[in-house]
Amino acid sequence: MPPESIESVDVVYADHAVLVLNKPAGLLSVPGRGPDKQDCLSARVQILFPDALVVHRLDMATSGLLLMARGAEAQRTLSRAFAERRVQKYYTAWVSGVVEAPLGAWQEIDLPIAPDWARRPVRTIDWQHGKASHTRFMVRHVDTQNQVSHLVLEPLTGRTHQLRVHLQAIGHPILGDALYAPPQVVAKAPRLMLHASALAFAHPDDDRPLQFTSQRLKCGCDYPTKCRPPLPLCDLGRNAYARGFGGAGHCPGRTALGID
Repeated sequence: MPPESIESVDVVYADHAVLVLNKPAGLLSVPGRGPDKQDCLSARVQILFPDALVVHRLDMATSGLLLMARGAEAQRTLSRAFAERRVQKYYTAWVSGVVEAPLGAWQEIDLPIAPDWARRPVRTIDWQHGKASHTRFMVRHVDTQNQVSHLVLEPLTGRTHQLRVHLQAIGHPILGDALYAPPQVVAKAPRLMLHASALAFAHPDDDRPLQFTSQRLKCGCDYPTKCRPPLPLCDLGRNAYARGFGGAGHCPGRTALGID
């Protein structure tokens, strides 16, 4: 692996049990099938931290925060926290169209998702065979001139491509989404405009609350930023810290959440 690949690893936080990383768009989280798909974030990280183990993953086209464990015990604890939905994950996205919803108010999408076997890896809404899938979203800003909207997203279930499929299903595909958006929407951005922007979880050793944010979505798109005030992580709503740790109303910090 080229040295520059290892040097490019963006470590947000590291201790004896936890690694938080900023994954760039276009890089696999874990190895794929074939020799051309072995370069990935986990492989790069394991050169620097040989005990690093995968806990979850992001789509190749998605950027942002990714959590890894150091050692099998930490991996078991964090994997259980994900399975029990005690890890809070928030994303930010630019989507096509003006989303008709009050600014700053949570909305819900509850649509079952299943593989589209004829078009793999595409997923689709399938009321007969799909698995229950639940997403919350909040409109942060609408740009009527460019006909785009900026959203904060919280996936409450973890289906493959869930956010992308749900936003397509309500008529607002993510800009730059080559799998789920029509060509004119793909052409509005040089990459998928989806970023894992906030992560909160309990430390696997002592349950102390940890939270991290990432605002770096490098896209080159000319969409306004002045109209998107920062959103504190602890203001994201529905018991963000009561689900698993911290107690209702607990807020470890006032870090801003957004895409720049």
